[in-house]
Amino acid sequence: MKAEEFDKQFDNDIDISDSLDLSQAQRIMQTQKRVNVDFPAWMIDSLDREAGRLGVTRQSVIKMWLAERLEKSSLSTNS
Repeated sequence: MKAEEFDKQFDNDIDISDSLDLSQAQRIMQTQKRVNVDFPAWMIDSLDREAGRLGVTRQSVIKMWLAERLEKSSLSTNS
């Protein structure tokens, strides 16, 4: 498929995923690195309640909150 046709399909909200070779696709800055963090029991309980309320895992809550905080911090230092 020519680039012009590809762009036209994309612009018209036509699924172009079959036209992509995703075998070597990478998400930049998304490499995972394991860390261990100790939390007090009350904090784990609160995280678990929030995770249950949102229907996600404890780890997801921690990641979401850290990402929000880091983004907010980055925005305030770049202003």
